[in-house]
Amino acid sequence: MTVDDPFKHATLGSGVFYRDPWAALAWLEMAFGFERSMVVSDPCGKLVHSEMRFGDGYIIVDSEWADHIASPASVAGRNTQSVYVRLKDGLDEHCEHARAAGAAIIEEPADQFYGERLYRARDPEGHVWTFTQTLRSVSREDAERLGGLRIEGWHR
Repeated sequence: MTVDDPFKHATLGSGVFYRDPWAALAWLEMAFGFERSMVVSDPCGKLVHSEMRFGDGYIIVDSEWADHIASPASVAGRNTQSVYVRLKDGLDEHCEHARAAGAAIIEEPADQFYGERLYRARDPEGHVWTFTQTLRSVSREDAERLGGLRIEGWHR
């Protein structure tokens, strides 16, 4: 039996965990343009679960709810993953907006040999976010030549 997803989730999402998830929700809205799509709290006001959307993707924003869950702020700023967000346009403006909202820009906007422009930002608790925008289509052969790499498979 197949049941439609009532939450309309994308095929793949990610979860990011914070010491202060309420502050993270507000900051992600203000700095990066994410939109809250679900917020669940208990009777005492503690965040139990939340989801945010950006385009057709989503992320879960939650607290450090178990021993195996941590914000980078709790583990000396280390990241074991990074969230990638594809913008249709306006990458440089998005970067400047994020910077003005307090994001630490750890990699300034730059064109990449494989046809994209990207920047990386660190949020207040240390999560690294990568924002990309496609500039042009590049063949696998050109990407190998320009990057000095051997590439198996290629986006089509």
